[in-house]
Amino acid sequence: MALCINKANAFLATSKILGEILISDNGSTDGSQQIAMSLGARVVNVPVRGYGAALSAGIAASRGRYIIMGDSDDSYDFSSLSLFVDKLRGGAQLVLGNRFKGGIAPGAMPTLHRYLGNPVLSFLGRLFFRVPVGDFHCGLRGFSRTAILELGLVTQGMEFASEMIAKGAIAGLRIEEVPTTLRPDGRGRPPHLNTWRDGWRHLRFLLLFCPRWLFLYPGLAMLGCGIVGFLLLQPGSLKFTSVGLGIHSLLYMGAFVVIGMQLMQLAVLTKWMGMLSGIVPTPPGFARWTPYLKLETGLVIGAALFFVGLMWSVRLVIDWSYGGFGALEPEEVMRWAIPAVTLMIVGLQACAGALFAGALHFCWRSSPTGAIARE
Repeated sequence: MALCINKANAFLATSKILGEILISDNGSTDGSQQIAMSLGARVVNVPVRGYGAALSAGIAASRGRYIIMGDSDDSYDFSSLSLFVDKLRGGAQLVLGNRFKGGIAPGAMPTLHRYLGNPVLSFLGRLFFRVPVGDFHCGLRGFSRTAILELGLVTQGMEFASEMIAKGAIAGLRIEEVPTTLRPDGRGRPPHLNTWRDGWRHLRFLLLFCPRWLFLYPGLAMLGCGIVGFLLLQPGSLKFTSVGLGIHSLLYMGAFVVIGMQLMQLAVLTKWMGMLSGIVPTPPGFARWTPYLKLETGLVIGAALFFVGLMWSVRLVIDWSYGGFGALEPEEVMRWAIPAVTLMIVGLQACAGALFAGALHFCWRSSPTGAIARE
């Protein structure tokens, strides 16, 4: 830590920047707080454990217009921050370091992180949020204090880094990158980062924050395929050269419709949970849809779909009774029974989803967090 503070002090002096060095500490027992204060740094004690908790408290306690954050393990070079400062002064609101462009020293990043974890998560981040970021998890970054505080960051773990970029992108912040270097951790002990646990936490956050890629788009594709299949196969079988599509294919079209609706429902519920918890911002224009997004609306739509499917099934039984409940032509009956049953299943899904969403909303409104948010 002492080396990092000395480098940061030297940079401020050389660059003639009026700034402060702030250490956000949430539980160190190695005497580093005293070392930091003896070197002129200000220490903020944070009672909550976690990477995100420490950074959130540090950002809130800072006094500068711009903030440059980084780990105090000497893995980042605090004596070379000019590129960050130039970008911030040029109008960027969030400036990220890119270790892949600046250089990664041998042993500084585990092989699995360097060639799999970080590239994959960074690719998903670019895909989901449409930001030109090549190193989504670089810990060295600069930003406008006001812009970041307005994002309302809430995560307390390692996923804080992803939340900052995701919410910044959605809020329309000007995000830029600069090359930076990475050296091996200088603390002489293993880092707190856990490859699989923290990687999953980042991925989980990205999916929760952007459920359209996990649920909505696959659901729409399956639903569309199922509906088109119904329209083509319900009148009769189809043949494509040597491939025939008949009643068995119609059954799979029903499954596509059911699964597609389920995935789309999960996308909506995931978005709803994120909005209630404050992790996901409310989309622009959401207010005009609010009067229609009610428990009763979902129940009415679901009940209507179920009723249509039920009446369709009753009609099949009545037609069967006209023949004296005799032997049936399986393929002909199933051609009508499959869509009828599909409608009943989808209707029950819609009702269950509406009830679940209503329960989530009720629990949130009844919780202390929800009460505070409403005030």
